[in-house]
Amino acid sequence: MKKILLVEDDTSLRENVAELLELSGFNVCSASNGRIAVDMAKKELPDLVLCDIMMPELDGYGVLEELSSDKSTRHIPFIFVSAKTEKQDVRRGMNLGADDYLTKPFEEEELLSAIECRLEKAKQMDTLLKERPEQVREDEIRTLNELKNFFDDHGEQFSFKKDEVIYNSGDHSNMVFLILKGVVKGCSLDEEGKELITSIYAEDDFLGFTSLTDHLPYQEYAIAIDDVELAGISKEKVKAILEDNKSISLELMDVIAGNLAEIKKQLLQMAYSSVRKKTAQTLLLFSKAINRDKQQALKITRSDLAGLAGIATESLIRTLSDFKQEGLIAIENRNILVLDKEALEQVH
Repeated sequence: MKKILLVEDDTSLRENVAELLELSGFNVCSASNGRIAVDMAKKELPDLVLCDIMMPELDGYGVLEELSSDKSTRHIPFIFVSAKTEKQDVRRGMNLGADDYLTKPFEEEELLSAIECRLEKAKQMDTLLKERPEQVREDEIRTLNELKNFFDDHGEQFSFKKDEVIYNSGDHSNMVFLILKGVVKGCSLDEEGKELITSIYAEDDFLGFTSLTDHLPYQEYAIAIDDVELAGISKEKVKAILEDNKSISLELMDVIAGNLAEIKKQLLQMAYSSVRKKTAQTLLLFSKAINRDKQQALKITRSDLAGLAGIATESLIRTLSDFKQEGLIAIENRNILVLDKEALEQVH
């Protein structure tokens, strides 16, 4: 039975989460503040730590720092659970070595999925360490979050203004990028020369992945939707990192598989869905990619929305007007605010 250390100062929430975990087959030990948590982690050596950020005595960042500096606890998977959702808060936690970040309130399935995922990756890492212990270094990049931090710290910095081309289809794909700021659209042209948006890339997404073994050119062109900042690493360096760290390759495969699933869903939607459903799903996609679930307006052109939905701009504008009258969205200065995500999900 896997042991989880739950660190939460809210008594009611701590008891509810502990009960949920115990019913799911986990052995749970609890701590009401960060100082107790550090002592308990060193004594109990749990399989995973689930930790709030804002706590008395010692906050979650302090807990992670102390556990990361101790040889006996530094490799324990660590998940932050907090209401703090700003990028700097998430980045700070990831820079300190956190494996994941859940935002309150969260669904039961979301929590259990994150825990199972991190426990499985820890199991895979243990297997790799046993296979090649002599090759393990203290500064080794072991997770996808650490790879992103490597891009942020050591990558070549690039800046692009709104509507500026980042790379063209057919250009040599010498680099892989991490988006530090802004949103990018990946595009292709159909037989009539009409622009089709194939992908939306947002902050903290990788951009420009092509084959790492063959010298293939970029298969699409990328344009900045707003001002964009990128960190780039050469494909050869990325390839070397992935070859030396199989666990990162597995995480990256999960990300790519998820992206492919989204693309298939988008293609089916473009082929078979009604104009209303295409518009609703495209709004939700942009909201998820650009806002990361924050409640703020979408600064996006009607042509970009139509290009991703696969419909005429005029049809999209009429549908947006209908959605506004139905109270699903608000439109101010051409910016779109999603008011009712649940209702948009149900649009047919």
